[in-house]
Amino acid sequence: MSTINHPALPMLKEKFPATKFFVQEFRDMVSVIVPADQLVEVCTFLRDEPSLYFDQLVDLLAVDYLNYPGATHRFGVTYMLSSTTHNHRITLKVFCDPEQPTSPGIAPRDEAIIEEGDRGLRVPSVYNVWPVADWLEREQYDLMGIIFTDHPDLRRIMTWNGFGSYPLRKDYPLRGIGEREDFKIVTREGA
Repeated sequence: MSTINHPALPMLKEKFPATKFFVQEFRDMVSVIVPADQLVEVCTFLRDEPSLYFDQLVDLLAVDYLNYPGATHRFGVTYMLSSTTHNHRITLKVFCDPEQPTSPGIAPRDEAIIEEGDRGLRVPSVYNVWPVADWLEREQYDLMGIIFTDHPDLRRIMTWNGFGSYPLRKDYPLRGIGEREDFKIVTREGA
C-alpha cells in the first residue's frame, strides 16, 4: 500500500493534532473525511494558509448511500476545493445519519424544518468561507434534505416551500408522490 502524498495532509495533521482524519485516494484525487463539527475550521484553514490557498469551492454535493454495499452512513456531503494559485485540488467529505424516518410524506414548511428538523442531518454551512456555497447548499437542502446550520437564507431553490419530500433521496419514488397530478394544465392558448 502506497503513502498518499498531498501538500495539505501534513499541514492538516499539524494544525489539528487531536483530529483523526481519514484519507482516501482514487485516480490521484485525494479525499479527506472531516468531522462535521470541525468542517468550518478546517475549510477556513485550507483557504487562509498561504502555502495551500484553496480559494475556490468548485462544487458541493450530497450523496445518499441507502443500500450502497459497505456504506456505514446514510448521507455524505462532498466539498471539492481548488487552489487557483498553487494548482492543487482536494475533496472534503462529511457524513451524517438521519435520526428520523426519511421516506417521503407530508413535511412541514421550511421554517419549521430549519428550526426543528432532523438533528442528524445538520451540517455547518461554509457560506462564510466561500460565499458561492449559498446556492449550492440551498440546492442540497432542497433535493436531499441536508440542513446547513448558520446559512443566511436556507430555503428551497427548485421545489416549493412545503413540498413535503426530497426528490433525490433514494427512498423517493421514481414516479413521484402525486405532486404532478395537482398542477393546472397550461395550454398554449391559455398561457
